[in-house]
Amino acid sequence: MLSRWLASFRTLHRPECRAAWLIALAADTIQIAVFPLFAEGGFSPTDAALDVVVGFLLTKLLGWHWAFLPTLGAELIPGLDLFPTWTAAVYFVTRSEADLSSRPRNNPPIPIVEQQR
Repeated sequence: MLSRWLASFRTLHRPECRAAWLIALAADTIQIAVFPLFAEGGFSPTDAALDVVVGFLLTKLLGWHWAFLPTLGAELIPGLDLFPTWTAAVYFVTRSEADLSSRPRNNPPIPIVEQQR
């Protein structure tokens, strides 16, 4: 699983996408691993500050995307920040950035030739 993730991480061409992934993973890891500090969820000023900073950084790196708005809202709900929402949002935004040349391509359709009678 980790090798698969690393392989797809390497296919991201833009350094902004890689930085966004690292920021999202770091933010979600902090919110999950350091749970007692952020136990209040949306009522914790530290948690809210982290979410605002992460939202700003991701918007700065990747540009505005609608996926960031529900993510920020979900982060304000206590307990829901235990799900890696920032990572999911960055995945949603950057999924088309992967190098498609490394994936097998579909064969082009074979043209149908009209048969003469």
